[in-house]
Amino acid sequence: MTKQSRFVETVAALAHREGMGARVTASHTTAMHSYNGAYTSRLFRLLKMSGINFVANPLVNIHLQGRFDTYPKRRGITRVKEMLESGINVCFGHDDVFDPWYPLGTANMLQVLHMGLHVCQLMGYGQINDGLNLITHHSARTLNLQDYGIAAGNSANLIILPAENGFDALRRQVPVRYSVRGGKVIASTQPAQTTVYLEQPEAIDYKR
Repeated sequence: MTKQSRFVETVAALAHREGMGARVTASHTTAMHSYNGAYTSRLFRLLKMSGINFVANPLVNIHLQGRFDTYPKRRGITRVKEMLESGINVCFGHDDVFDPWYPLGTANMLQVLHMGLHVCQLMGYGQINDGLNLITHHSARTLNLQDYGIAAGNSANLIILPAENGFDALRRQVPVRYSVRGGKVIASTQPAQTTVYLEQPEAIDYKR
């Protein structure tokens, strides 16, 4: 996470020169957390012009980056908020699952988004709702998926969450109710029920 690491500028310049921007993705780019404002301003113009994509990995980035700092301690995640404001395509990924680099990984993208919104300071109501794009539409754009979304003729690959909306799903970290691949249910999870015992037993769902 050294501020002297500026390879992303070279990547963006080459992608722009070759006209490959939409097919190029830079992951982590944690050094960007340490760039000064003047250099970042100039860099963002190139990044926007090149059209390359970015993938931040909040869980492993917040764990590994900045661990040699004393204090102040850098967060070590790329400039997601600023990229969103600049119209640069950025999404969240999960780099490690149950391995030495991140032993707590479960591949649950709601966990990734939950951490990402915290460390990127995207906690406004609108930002949280828009943040769902960081693990859906922005990711599909990064992968160049041509038939993403729910529409006639598209691939029926999706998950169904037991929530009222995206905000509710993220806040309660709900488990996937159904996982669908090619139009067929390939996995399901029975909803849990919590009961509190006060004067009378009462089922609660944590929605309020």
